[in-house]
Formats: sequence, structure tokens, C-alpha cells
Amino acid sequence: MNTVNQKIIQAVIDKANIICPGSLTLIGIYGSADTEDEYEKSDLDLLILIENDEGWKLGTGFILDDRKIGYDIYCTNLSGLRYDAECHHARLSKLMDSRIVYVKNQDAYDELMTLRAQAKQLLNSEERFQRAYESVDKAKIAYANACLCEGLGQVRMEAYGVISYISDAVMLYHGKYFTRGVKRTFEELAALPIDDIFIQLIQKAISCKDIDQLRDLLKHLILYAESHIRKEKPKAKPSESLSGTYEEMYSNWRNKVEEAAQNADAFASFMNMCSFQLMLSEIAEEVEIGSFSVMDVYVPDSLEDNVKIFDKYLQKYEQVYIRAGISVKRYSNVEEFVADYLSQ
Repeated sequence: MNTVNQKIIQAVIDKANIICPGSLTLIGIYGSADTEDEYEKSDLDLLILIENDEGWKLGTGFILDDRKIGYDIYCTNLSGLRYDAECHHARLSKLMDSRIVYVKNQDAYDELMTLRAQAKQLLNSEERFQRAYESVDKAKIAYANACLCEGLGQVRMEAYGVISYISDAVMLYHGKYFTRGVKRTFEELAALPIDDIFIQLIQKAISCKDIDQLRDLLKHLILYAESHIRKEKPKAKPSESLSGTYEEMYSNWRNKVEEAAQNADAFASFMNMCSFQLMLSEIAEEVEIGSFSVMDVYVPDSLEDNVKIFDKYLQKYEQVYIRAGISVKRYSNVEEFVADYLSQ
């Protein structure tokens, strides 16, 4: 560590002893200053862990004119590190890699080590896949914003979000995190078992000058990442656990679709058919029921046909019931239902 960096760290310690002696718990170094990846204008990345709000007074930003380097002295509390340890993003170097150079509070150091172990365990667990999916969902929101923006500058800012979230998703899916700075991002991504097209799409996006082309690149970037991280879950065979789902579908939407057709209510027809599709899709994620593409054949200009479509797919779902050994609960009248209901 060079002399300038040593003096800055000592200044933080000295200032803490003067203005907030109970706040500073430890200091660590991460980034290029610790990875020997410095160049002549590299700044200093510090983990300055504080105990309470008084410690925020240690934060500052400044420029050394003789070195032409700007510095950002930023503090962190345990709440922030706990969030990082949950791996909601892949920029975890501050948490995971900081070389601790000053410790005043041993308990804080011990918790830091515990949080590192927690994050490491998560990155090696199935839970990392959920974090990757969450990052893709965030990228989709940024992409939607990019489609709503009108100016190229605004779209580029949303592209920044898409690229960041998608890169996080891919890293987390493979149980990795970014250990170096932005300038090494492509190197770290290339070390993963991904296709070259992923990095190429990012490179094209950051140099794109056309709004429509940029949006298209972002879409394909998300689609590639989503395909790459998709992890097929084993599905259960149809069983007694499906009992009641057929009747629920019939009760919730069958007659509403018919009523919509009678009233020429296209909105009600559409919404109820989509609800029917959604329930089938949710079941299909967990159980081997086959494909139910209701909305692929939905007819917006013939609502009577949608009643037939509903009945067709409901009959198809009844075959799933039969395979599971379930019978649809049907009664000829309410008295028959009541008698059976009370006898059980």
C-alpha cells in the first residue's frame, strides 16, 4: 500500500477518535489498491464499517491536485453488509474480499466473517438461482422503461440497468461475484461457461446510436440470459394433490366466459380466459399436466368461440384428473350435495 493511502486511512482513524470515538469498528481495503490492479490514477476503495449514525460524519469526498486523483471516503454499516450477504447483486467484493487493516471492535469483525460465510454458503446453494431470477426480473423492468422512454439518453440509462442486472444474474447463477473493477467485467464474464454472443450483445448495446436497435439488443440480451439461467425443476406426477382444481376453474370462470359472450363483453371474456390460463400455467410449473395454450387460440372477435375453447381445455384437464385417479365432484342437485357433504 502506498504512502498516500496509508495517510488517508490513518486520517480516518484519527478523525474517528476525535469526533465519534465509539463509531468506527474496522477498516478494510478492496478493489485495485488491494488486487495489484492499480494504475497511476487509481483511487482507494475502503470498507469503513461504522457502529452508529455518528460514524457517517467520517464520510467525505476530495481531490488531490498533485496526484489528479479523486477520493470518495464512504462509510458502511452492518445493515448494508447484511443486505450484501443476501446476494441481491453480484458486486460483493467489498463484503467478501476486503483486506482488514484496522480493527477496533472484535464483535464487528466476527460478524463480518459470519456474513462472508453466509454469502459463500448462499452462492453454493440452490438459493442462488432465485437471486439470479430476481435480477432478470429487475432487468425486465429496466427494459420496459427503455421501451417507454423517448430520448436516446434515457434509453441508454435504462440499458445500463439492463446490463448491470443481467450481468449480476449470470454471475450469481454460476455462484460467482465480481471481484474486480468495471474495467475487468468482460474478463470475469468470459471466465464463465457462457456463449460469446452474451458479451457481444453488451458490446453492441453500449456502442449503439439508434433507439430501436438498442431496445432490440436489450431484448435479446435478456432472452439469452433467461435461457442461460433457466433451471428446469423436476415436476410431480398428477396426484390427489390436484383435487379441487378442476372444480375451482369451472366455478371461477366457466360461466363468466359464457356470460361475457352473451353480453358481447370482450373485456370480461379476455380477463377470465387469461385467469383460466394463469391457473393452468401455475399448475404446469409444478405438475406434469402437459401444455395448455389457451390464449394462443383465444378469439377476440368471436366470444362464443371462447366458451367452446374454455370447455375444450377444461375437458382436457379432466383427463389429468383421470390419470391422477380423481373424480370431478358433480351432484344432480343441492340436496345430494348436502347429504354427501354432511356425511364426510
